[in-house]
Amino acid sequence: MIRPVSAKFVTSAPSIKEAPAASVSEVAFLGRSNVGKSSLLNALTDRKGLAKASATPGKTKLINFFDVEYKIGEQRFPIRFVDLPGYGYAKTSKSLKNEWQKNLTEFLAKRDSIRVFVHLIDARHPDMPIDAQTQEFLRSIKRGDQKILRVYTKVDKLKQKDIAKIKRQDPEAILVSSTKKRGLERLKKLIVEHLFGTDIPQTETD
Repeated sequence: MIRPVSAKFVTSAPSIKEAPAASVSEVAFLGRSNVGKSSLLNALTDRKGLAKASATPGKTKLINFFDVEYKIGEQRFPIRFVDLPGYGYAKTSKSLKNEWQKNLTEFLAKRDSIRVFVHLIDARHPDMPIDAQTQEFLRSIKRGDQKILRVYTKVDKLKQKDIAKIKRQDPEAILVSSTKKRGLERLKKLIVEHLFGTDIPQTETD
């Protein structure tokens, strides 16, 4: 089991220019507003209030940085989680949305320390055009040392036939539920294995 032993907020930044210097490999979490990103970050670190969910989707416009340390046996694995603002919320003004989009795309494309992109997709709406566009963008900027993980959230709200459909359409889908603690071990395993080249025995099936 991969156990989080520490997790702390580092800082927030509006763009790559104000972002802190990278001391460890980074994992960038991105997805539509209200996809359950804060809940997932809290579940992955076992800290209820680490990432604060906004009552208004699309309100948080800063890039948030968290230093996390996982432990397997006696081995420790330091990682930085990067929480990107949710996208696709209609009530954001057009000019602000354009600036926000520019900052996000620049950060994702130019931040050399990002090694894993965790693209969150609401399992109840798996075929949104904006998510397909995000996947296309990530593939276009992905370097050889980077990995894209497609994580479908809120699977506890789906029927079994809907889950089976997602698996058919996307064999590499990672199905998670923050409330039911489903899929978290698999996601942590994939992150740690890519960053550190460590083979971790599978302890959970999805």
